[in-house]
Amino acid sequence: MNDVGGQTGFGPVVPEENEPVFHADWEARVYALNVSLVRRGVYSLDEFRDAVERMPPQEYLAASYYERWLHAIEELTGGAGGADG
Repeated sequence: MNDVGGQTGFGPVVPEENEPVFHADWEARVYALNVSLVRRGVYSLDEFRDAVERMPPQEYLAASYYERWLHAIEELTGGAGGADG
């Protein structure tokens, strides 16, 4: 599992001043896609979180927040990079 919450050694969290919700258009699309798939029952929020946590550690630590979301969506839907993709 890749839950690093509460662990030391990752440095302080320094939010950007006036940080936007999304840094790029693709992030908003990934967010909307995930909301849609959960609402349609394609997978549950628990399954989504588990898919994020199952990323290989080196990929998890190198990925941005929404890159992790995209990875989970792909894993759960068999998309690019997914188990069936």
